[in-house]
Amino acid sequence: VNKDWSSLLTNQVELEEKGRLVTQVLELQHTLEDLSARVDGVKEENLKLKSENQVLGQYIENLMSASSVFQTTDVKGKRK
Repeated sequence: VNKDWSSLLTNQVELEEKGRLVTQVLELQHTLEDLSARVDGVKEENLKLKSENQVLGQYIENLMSASSVFQTTDVKGKRK
């Protein structure tokens, strides 16, 4: 009878531990899904910002080339 009681108790403890482990695994899966979705969002935002930076860079280059302030000058000709 003692052996049966001990075996039953051991089985109960094992089942509880398995239940806790299953719960932890499910929580970790949800966390991984959330992190994966967040990474995808950040990647998408990064691509958008890169594209915007390229457009702004081209715009700045165009402004600089159109402005006489940024034109190269002949430094040799101005020296005495």
